[in-house]
Parts: sequence; C-alpha cells; structure tokens
Amino acid sequence: MSDAPVRTGRRGRGGGGAARRAERTAISIETAKFIERNIPNYEVLTEEALQVIEANAETVLAEVGVNFVDNPAALERWRAAGAEIDGERVRIPRGLARKLCSTAPSKFTQHARNPERNVEIGGNSLVLAPVYGPPFVRDAEGGRRYATIADFEKFVKLGYMSKWLHHSGGTVCEPTDIAVNKRHLDMLLAHMVYSDKPFMGAVTEPVRAQDSVEMCEILFGKEFVQENTVMTSLININSPLTFDNTMMGALEVYAQNNQACIISPFIVGGAMAPVSVAGTLTQTLAEVLAGVAYSQLVRPGAPVIFGTMVTSIDMNSGAPTFGTPEAEHITYGAGQLARRMGLPYRSAGSFCGSKLPDAQAGYETGSSLKMGLLSGVNFMLHACGWLEGGMVASFEKFVLDADQLGTLHHFARGVDMSENGQAMDAIAEVGPGGHYLGCTHTQSNFKTAFWRTDVLDYKPFETWDEEGARDTQTLATARVKKMLDTYQQPALDPEIEARLRAYVAEKKASMPDAFG
Repeated sequence: MSDAPVRTGRRGRGGGGAARRAERTAISIETAKFIERNIPNYEVLTEEALQVIEANAETVLAEVGVNFVDNPAALERWRAAGAEIDGERVRIPRGLARKLCSTAPSKFTQHARNPERNVEIGGNSLVLAPVYGPPFVRDAEGGRRYATIADFEKFVKLGYMSKWLHHSGGTVCEPTDIAVNKRHLDMLLAHMVYSDKPFMGAVTEPVRAQDSVEMCEILFGKEFVQENTVMTSLININSPLTFDNTMMGALEVYAQNNQACIISPFIVGGAMAPVSVAGTLTQTLAEVLAGVAYSQLVRPGAPVIFGTMVTSIDMNSGAPTFGTPEAEHITYGAGQLARRMGLPYRSAGSFCGSKLPDAQAGYETGSSLKMGLLSGVNFMLHACGWLEGGMVASFEKFVLDADQLGTLHHFARGVDMSENGQAMDAIAEVGPGGHYLGCTHTQSNFKTAFWRTDVLDYKPFETWDEEGARDTQTLATARVKKMLDTYQQPALDPEIEARLRAYVAEKKASMPDAFG
C-alpha cells in the first residue's frame, strides 16, 4: 500500500491491558511513504493543442531567445553547443534544447539520512514538501512577525512529526535574525539534525550551494554524495526569459555534483507572462526547455525537475490570486508537457491569498492541493503552511494543511476492486434492512477503511460546546503545541553532528555579517 507508515520511536511491549494502554499512550512518529498514484492524470489539452504549444515554444527559443545575464561561461557553453549568441541573448535552434534535455533522467531517488525516508521523484509518485521562502511567520499567540531561527527550527520539527509530509523542505521561513550570508548554514544544520527526512539546498549564491554540498559530504560521505542525489533545490527563472547568474551559478554547482534542481519559471499571469493560458504555457515550456538543456550542458544526466509556479493577478489591485480556474488550466497543461518531455514535474501547493488560516485559505488551498494530485505533480513544494500569497509561514496552517495531505494519499489509492473491496460477503451477511456496524467485514476493516483527521472536530454539538466551542484555528494551535511537546529528535552519530556544527561555526567565523 502506497502510504504504509514507517514507524520509529517508543512502543509498548508485552501482553494484556497494560501493554495495550502503553501502546495507546506511547509517542509514535510516523511518516507515510511517498504517494504512488493508482488514479489517472487529468488532462485539459488535446494532442493538437500540445503540438501547437511545443512548436510555439521552439519559435520563442529560436527567434526571440533567452538572456543569460552576467554569465560568460554559460554563453560559451551555449556557443559550443550550436546556439547563436548576441550579447547576453541566446537563440537556440529548433530541436537543440529538446535534444539536450533527452539526457535528463525521467525519475530519480533522493536519499535521506534515514534510508526509510528516501523518496522517488518521477513516474507516478508524489512527494510532499512544506512551504518555502516566507520572510514572515504567524501564529495565534504572536501574530504576524519577522521569522527567526527559533521559528525555523520549530517548523523543521513540525515537518518531521507530520505523518503525511515526506520531505523537510528548504527555506521553510527566512530566519531574519541571522545574517543573510550565514543563515543558509543554520537552516541546513536544522534540517540535518532535527529531521531525518530529505531536504533542499541553498540557492541564493553559488558559494552557498557549494556549502550545501560540503555539509552533505559530512552527513552522507563524499563518495556517496557524488554517486547519489541527496538534495533537491529550487532554481527559479526570472520570467520572462531571463536566467540570472545567481540561480544559474547555483544550478551549475548542483549539476556538477549530481544534485537535483527544480527548473521553475515564476509566473504571475499578466505581469511575467501573457494573460492567456496558451501563451503562458508556451513561455513556461520555452523557459524550462532552456533551463533543463543548460543543466545537461553542465553535466549530462544531472537530475532535474520540470517546474512551474503559476498564479494570476488581480488587475484592480495588482495582487496575486490563487485557486483560480486559469491557474488550474496551466497546471494541468504543464503536467502534460512535462510528461511528454519525460521529466518529473513540480507544481501546486497549499496556495492561498488569505491573511489568516480562515475559510478563504481553506477554499483556495483545497483547490490547489487536489489540482496538484490530479495534474500529475511529482514534487509538491509549498504543500503546507503557505499564507498571504507566500509572504507568511503560518504554524496553524502548517498543521491544518499537513493533516489534509492525508486525503491526497487516500484518494491516490484509487478504488479497491479486490474481493475484500467488493464487500459481497458484507452485503450478503447484512441483507435487507440491517446495518453494517457489527458485521464481520466492518470489524475487519474499520481501522483503515476511512481517512481520519488529527486536527478537525467531528464531535456532536453538545460535546464540542462543552469543550469550549473551539474554532479551527484554536484546534490547530493546540495541535502545534502537542506536536512540539512530543517531538523526539532522530538519532544522529554524535561525531557527524559535531563535525557539522564545527563546519558551520568555522564558515560563519570566516566572514563578517552581511544583512543586505
């Protein structure tokens, strides 16, 4: 079964009632295996439409071109490959980018320090990772405020304790109390020490990407890192059609070291791409083709993911909007394009524009999460915790979203048509006018038949009222506290941890603080 849990932690032993009570009260840290879909992908584009978009993307690359800014080495790589170079503009002949992309793997394994947490990215899999990048955090007690490293460490611990979350993520929030040129070290250390799930590397400077590789060499061993993928990192394209030296420099470091990159246009429709769905898909494909092709120029066979981050814009306020049908069309269509390229696909998440974990947040997030599942996404960044258009990482929304990710696991199983699933014995046993509560089939299946929330309230009104009439945010606040109170740090070789901490201390001491 695709979401069979991996269990660690303490469990009661022995027989009788005491053992059963101990098992019920013991702390059990579970992580579901990454999702393996047993359902079809939803497709919105016809074969003719796909061919038109692909042809138009080739035209964009050949006639309009893309800019590689402040990167002479990239221009030389492209020139040697047969592209036309005009200043920083690279025009790629028809078919060249797609030919270069053909060496990228269709799927790969990202290794975790706990091998039981390894994830497979590509094919019919779906890997869920938390929110990425917000400078602010919010909780019911402290309100909206700049994020700190203490907040960051709490999110890493919540991610580790979240059953349905497969990945620890990257910059879950920006710890603004640490210098810009040093915070990546503390963030990586937190992922490595406080969780044993897979994680992401730093991309804000090429040297920080190299630091990420070197820390992984301490954690996993240098030879293992060169032969296996242990990081998946986010490389955003400056849409429209611009590849800056910072992101490309990070990509070069990761590709050279066999580490995975998400090549991801950042699209706000109407601002960074055309207002039309077909136009946005054309630009997205052109940008991904150029980015993936460049990764293969750096190192053929380097693992990459076809990414897209799509939102539309409110033409009255200029603010990004989420959960819209246009974003759905683009996300579904990009999934089709990714599969035609034979590449893993990244998109979707717990997207919303709401300022609070309220009804708007729930509506928009629910739409975005299910869209990601049905569009064939293989790596879903921002799967939990996203608030206020990505400006805020919310503790309450993190646990609410992480809980709802369980519904994706269960829906992805598809319909069980085994003999047990058909339940003919139950129908025969109960017969007309009976009920199924006590029948043999129900007794055998009730523990696993239905997905169960760990946050939401389904109690009768009287019980809910007696317990304080708690709303969803109040329930989520209690859930955050419980998860942090019961957090257990996963075991790590003390020598390795000491070496990691020494590396971070030495690196931070080697340079002055920079907050710009």
